Amino acid sequence: MTSTQMTPMNAERNPVVFAKDGEVFANSRDVAMFFGKEHRHVLRDIDNLIAAEASLGMSNFGQTPYVDAQNGQSYRTYNMDRDGFTLLAMGFTGGKALKWKLRYIEAFNAMEAELRRIANSGPTIDLNDPGALRGLLLTYSEKAMELEKQVKELLPSQEALQRLSQAEGSLCISDAAKALQMRPSDLFNWLRQNGWIYKRVGAAHDLGYSSKTQAGLLEHKVTTVLRPDGSEKVTEQVRVTARGLTKLAQLIKPPMSVA
Repeated sequence: MTSTQMTPMNAERNPVVFAKDGEVFANSRDVAMFFGKEHRHVLRDIDNLIAAEASLGMSNFGQTPYVDAQNGQSYRTYNMDRDGFTLLAMGFTGGKALKWKLRYIEAFNAMEAELRRIANSGPTIDLNDPGALRGLLLTYSEKAMELEKQVKELLPSQEALQRLSQAEGSLCISDAAKALQMRPSDLFNWLRQNGWIYKRVGAAHDLGYSSKTQAGLLEHKVTTVLRPDGSEKVTEQVRVTARGLTKLAQLIKPPMSVA
């Protein structure tokens, strides 16, 4: 089955993803170019992920040879799905890294939406009909331009992205709210209303839902506090991980000003 590719006019601004057999992928060469990295370093990072968890090599990263047209040599590359890309890009750092990660995720989402639209659009396009092909290409171009415009409008501010990209480890919810440029009370309310955290009856602290902790978006930190009388008190706090912070930056739009 032939693949469909969203090819940007400017590779420095727009990520490249492609569809093959109904799935969406990004190639390690395109990822390296987009993030301004050497391909061998991207290959090294992928190899390290597969070495740590062998199943990734079967489900999320597929080794695909690339033949250089100039010298005829075959080189190693990987095709990765969205989960594979997310695992890889979590290790990318720098002031612009988060902004670029979000653009890639938007590209994955856009291609998946287009695949669903084509699947539900009715009759199959006759690939032997030049007029139908021209119409399809024009539609793709128009949609790509519209999606690029929407991505620009939806991305958080550059200042917020830089603050998020510098976050390491996990943050308490109040600090996470500051990184997201929100009032802490607004973030607490959002997390409760959207199924991230809850509070048991009579409990003094919030807990994260297991689905969010298992997904690596939240974690619980247990600490021991020494009271003035010398006794110890064990406290538990739900915290937002760096992965959770990135997810919240996508879900909560536009960012709110801290009061």
